[in-house]
Amino acid sequence: MTITPRVIPCLLLQGRGLVKTRRFRDPLYVGDPVNAIRIFNEKEVDELMLLDIMASPEGRGPNFRLISQITSECFMPLAYGGGVTSVEQIAELFSLGVEKVVLNRSAVERPDLVSRAADRFGSQSIVVSIDAWRGRWGGYRVYTLGGTQDAGVDPAAFAARMQEMGAGELLVTSIDRDGTMEGYDLQLIHKVASAVSVPVVASGGAKGLEDFRRAVIEASASAVAAGSLFVFQMPHRAVLISFPSREELEATFGTSPSMPSGGQARLSTG
Repeated sequence: MTITPRVIPCLLLQGRGLVKTRRFRDPLYVGDPVNAIRIFNEKEVDELMLLDIMASPEGRGPNFRLISQITSECFMPLAYGGGVTSVEQIAELFSLGVEKVVLNRSAVERPDLVSRAADRFGSQSIVVSIDAWRGRWGGYRVYTLGGTQDAGVDPAAFAARMQEMGAGELLVTSIDRDGTMEGYDLQLIHKVASAVSVPVVASGGAKGLEDFRRAVIEASASAVAAGSLFVFQMPHRAVLISFPSREELEATFGTSPSMPSGGQARLSTG
């Protein structure tokens, strides 16, 4: 039986609240993470991603106490990223119930961490996040620290290197498209997906289900992630949690669905 590609809500953590950015800037508060998790539980989402966008810029590790509160309410596989710099931190995250750990800056600066983590915990639990800017002449560069630090490497070459180091999955985000709802950068996704054999998750710019389909069919993504699409109601960007229904996803991908029915619910800002 054909399985529907994964559709993953990607939530951004700043302090103890959830925010949504636009091109990695201007974070807008959208609510409480635990409440959001509860809503996504009700929608029976297959997988969720939580990224602490201030951990690395602030030079700190994961907020284990908050993560423990979140995982205690989360009934779906949770991937966490932000401030992870050691195998010991990764072990602690797994002990709290996190199922995948996302590495970004540390994968660039200490690629051996990827290999050591994959050797110890298995490649399937290690995700490398690749944030890329598109240059004026159409080329791409990997950036870290919230899009402020040029890593000096092409995303496809970096992706291939991370696969060699043991990463089991790659989250590829277009900084230019983040929060714009202008559609994924299909050229970027295809460029990376063509360089590796591990799953590539498309991120940055999804406006609707057609963007999901194009990322998978045209750009060879294995899965898709979105933020604004799942937390905002257009056109006024009112905060409203939503997720596609089983029937919508089946129609989008033309496959037997793996996603349960969705719906929408307002997210408390308390």
